[in-house]
Amino acid sequence: MSDDYIRLVPTDPDWQPRPAAAAAAVAYVAGLFAGPGDTVEQVRQVFYDRVTLIDAGVHTERIACPRCAGDIGMDWLGDLVRENGMSFDRLDVAVPCCGATVELNTLHYEDPIGFARFEVSAMNAVRAGYELDTTELARVAELLGHPVAQILARY
Repeated sequence: MSDDYIRLVPTDPDWQPRPAAAAAAVAYVAGLFAGPGDTVEQVRQVFYDRVTLIDAGVHTERIACPRCAGDIGMDWLGDLVRENGMSFDRLDVAVPCCGATVELNTLHYEDPIGFARFEVSAMNAVRAGYELDTTELARVAELLGHPVAQILARY
């Protein structure tokens, strides 16, 4: 059986909230799945020591270059992860399509992924509107004190 996640990350890969703000965001997200017929297995916060790849699991299928729009093979990203683990000291890399140096978070991923030192994740959440809407994302951003991006993942 697979697990589905809603992963919320700051738009700045290096940014981290204060612990109280993180706890408030977790409580808010958990509350979004507390209505009749709604469920969520777990909502948690994770602080990372280094910028970490927040992938979309099986949803990560296609990558394109922001410079030349060329396709970048998934094997290339896999090789980077094997070399670095899931954490990175630097996000700038030379892409195989045109050789340009770009940041990993500026590549065009078919389904969004992120790079962050913090995330809020909701595991196996169920409700009528599964993903968070713009108003809910804005509230998470307000609680954290920084804009967030949403990544939908399946493992």
